[in-house]
Amino acid sequence: MNSKLIFRSWFYFRQGWSTYFAFIMAAINTLTVTYYLAIQKYPILIEIFPSFIHYVTYAILIGVPVLTFAGYAHYKKMAAYKAEADIGFESNPYFRRILVNSEVLIPLHLKILELMIKISKNEKLTSSEIEELSILQKELQDHGNLKNGSKSGKLFEKDFNKLKTMDT
Repeated sequence: MNSKLIFRSWFYFRQGWSTYFAFIMAAINTLTVTYYLAIQKYPILIEIFPSFIHYVTYAILIGVPVLTFAGYAHYKKMAAYKAEADIGFESNPYFRRILVNSEVLIPLHLKILELMIKISKNEKLTSSEIEELSILQKELQDHGNLKNGSKSGKLFEKDFNKLKTMDT
């Protein structure tokens, strides 16, 4: 439990540092350095940006919309985010397992709904439907590796191959 708390704290620290602190400090540093080391050395730029406040105002008015569009393009229009998501999916076994589980559960849910409708109409289940349920039960046991009450969180090779064929 203690090591879990330490690693969770480390993760939260890194998120806070990289998302908030480092971002703000980098923005302040970039604005300060570019103004005092670059803009003040060129008289033509001093005419455009007479003070540091003017420079920051222009940078915010131009930079925020441009960077917002860049972020939008990164997520919605470019292949960069898809590559990031693919890497995250490949390296995180929990995401893979969730997808595989959903692929297994969808046919099961459809079959249960079909049988519930039949039962709600007071119809008897046929022997073939009971056999289908037994097959589904066995597939779920095999999928979850639930034999003898033990559960393995590992992906089976067939699951990974199925995932590879899903993405085109």
